[in-house]
Amino acid sequence: MIRGLLTDEEWSFFEPFVVSASPLGGRPARDHRRVLDAIFWIARTGAPWRDLPAELGNWNSVFRQFRRWTASGLWDVMLEALADGGGEADLLQMIDSTSIRAHQGLSGISCRAERLNTLRPWRG
Repeated sequence: MIRGLLTDEEWSFFEPFVVSASPLGGRPARDHRRVLDAIFWIARTGAPWRDLPAELGNWNSVFRQFRRWTASGLWDVMLEALADGGGEADLLQMIDSTSIRAHQGLSGISCRAERLNTLRPWRG
């Protein structure tokens, strides 16, 4: 069982954006809720596409749908709708979990200088 999947209430918000009948006909869309869950799982975990759990679908199919939605501007439309939702500001939050690591050589002290000070304490 995968944690953090969309609740029915959350899906009811996103459903009108991703589920629409094609004017050209064609094959009906598969489970867009599962695709959206998979995309959110990738965004939440930071895992590569190929590490997508099988319960969430084929990684390549999910990736192609993500690219289609990105190219069509769907994410911008959904973010606008979230921003214009009119709810309390406390209900919609975003946390950036980006971490930045620097190489030890970027600490401002050269390793050579630090080693010299350890070996020759009188040179201060």
